[in-house]
Amino acid sequence: MTLIAGLIAALIQTTAPAVVIPDEARLAPIIAERDAALFTTMFDRCDPDALADLVTDDLEFYHDRGGLTATRTAFVADYAKGCEARKAPDAWRSRRELVPGTMKVYAIPGVGAVEEASHLFYERQGDGPETLVGRARFSMLWRLEDGRWRLARAFSIDHAAVSNEAH
Repeated sequence: MTLIAGLIAALIQTTAPAVVIPDEARLAPIIAERDAALFTTMFDRCDPDALADLVTDDLEFYHDRGGLTATRTAFVADYAKGCEARKAPDAWRSRRELVPGTMKVYAIPGVGAVEEASHLFYERQGDGPETLVGRARFSMLWRLEDGRWRLARAFSIDHAAVSNEAH
């Protein structure tokens, strides 16, 4: 009997603690903040180190036009190339805007949360006027690891051109 008790005690000690996910009412503002941090970093900051901290090592990013980008390393490297291109004074710059009222957040027990929403994209060249150019939908899995929410999976889909008159 002491052998079984010892094995159970050893198993309990080596089992990772369960990830406790907040209920959806408390989860939505957390994920909204992570969404804002991710897209502010991607579109406004040009900070590869900050982006790397927002995603998991095993990130998978699926894009209906660009295909799959697997791993944090590949995702951040692609992003860093875009940042370099934006340094020119007359470079094209993009802005992303979450469509109000479209974000939905669903808890995934023991893992994290799924975020679904729609967003709009704007572009401008240099200091020129900004123009609405597109819209898309997305679903993202945010994983809670060591107390940090990081993007683990993303599906960026249904990209379409949009004119300013349609907005």
